[in-house]
Amino acid sequence: MSVDVPSAPAGAHAPPPGRCPSAFRYWEGRAKPGVRRVDRLVTALTGSGIFPTDEQATALCADLFAGDPVAERFVAEVMHGEIGPKRGREMLETALVSGVDAVPDAPAEMRELFAEFETRPDWLQPELVEQGAAIWRRWGTMLFSFAGAETLEVYTEAAVATPLSLAGGYAGNSALRRFLETCRFWIDVSQPGALLTPGSQGRATAMKVRVMHVSIRARVAEHPEWDMQRWGLPISQTYQLLTLLAGSVTPGMGLWLLGYQTTPSEIRALLHFQRYMGHLLGVRVQWYPETVADSLRVLAMTIVSRSFDAGQHGAELIESYPAAFAPRPEHRGLARVRAAYNFRINSVYSAIYMAPGTRRKYRMPAAFPWILVPIARFPLITAMEVTRRACPPFARLHERLMRTHRENWYRAQMAGREAQFDAAGALRR
Repeated sequence: MSVDVPSAPAGAHAPPPGRCPSAFRYWEGRAKPGVRRVDRLVTALTGSGIFPTDEQATALCADLFAGDPVAERFVAEVMHGEIGPKRGREMLETALVSGVDAVPDAPAEMRELFAEFETRPDWLQPELVEQGAAIWRRWGTMLFSFAGAETLEVYTEAAVATPLSLAGGYAGNSALRRFLETCRFWIDVSQPGALLTPGSQGRATAMKVRVMHVSIRARVAEHPEWDMQRWGLPISQTYQLLTLLAGSVTPGMGLWLLGYQTTPSEIRALLHFQRYMGHLLGVRVQWYPETVADSLRVLAMTIVSRSFDAGQHGAELIESYPAAFAPRPEHRGLARVRAAYNFRINSVYSAIYMAPGTRRKYRMPAAFPWILVPIARFPLITAMEVTRRACPPFARLHERLMRTHRENWYRAQMAGREAQFDAAGALRR
């Protein structure tokens, strides 16, 4: 199903013909007089505009209708076919540990999936993948807090909020559990060698998340609340690309506000790390930005495309996030103190990384006086960053401490539970 892009107003840059969901208002947004003035100013100052080329933008719009056909065939024919989810999951687990050849009765769809999964693309640079993973490790739990906070801004878009609301994982009382599962994914894929070592836990987690996305995509796409013409495909290729940028360029730049110093070359390593992670997750966008500048152009494109149409579904997701960390009745003693701190500090990060105009529309916890905590920590983190760069032994010690801290934090939050990465349950409505 395609949606024709609208005609441009007189004097505006005319959009090329192509497919674009009606709620992704890029061409309309780009034609606004204020946006055009900013684009002209930046072009005059830098020689380059703030948006991707028309060819790149058209590809990104088209990829809003694109999914993951290889994994979709596996899920449809194996997990939902004669083999069934129980046996299919057992076969998947075996193949992830020992390779697909260890599954003698593996069907063609499974072999096709693993052939793609195990093939290293020509563009892969292993040293950059490892460098990007090491940056995630040194950020420790700060990556979790930043990622949770920055995501709130896109919950205003129904294309993002509706699948999450229908699945129910990130709303209400389930919000913390699903967020912690995502943290487990971040931990697993950033362990040393995790993405490059066959049979590793990181690669296994990536495949499980890929299969989970396929299952959710199929059920949401068939739901009467989903409007393909308006939003494109659920968990589309383009929105998965934006998720990869949210783990590379945006934290690399955004965490400077808190004292973390990520250099341009490190952000480029993060982009490559995320690109290969995307490969394992089935992200096959027609155009992937390889520079920081191109990544910022994609982000500018999505900013002017926003419809703010998520309504109550977006409100539920946004308001559930900080509330998920609040102390619960069963918390006692140190556990209650820890929960109270997590609630307050994540409320602060939400305030820092949400646009003020967006935040005012929702019932969010007050940031003051708790915002004084990151302000007080700023010089300490800055000093730590300077020392880390000047003293390699300190850098190695710091990374080990951050790895231990994030694992301990995760275990304390999960309270004995384990991440499942399973989408077998029904949608909640």
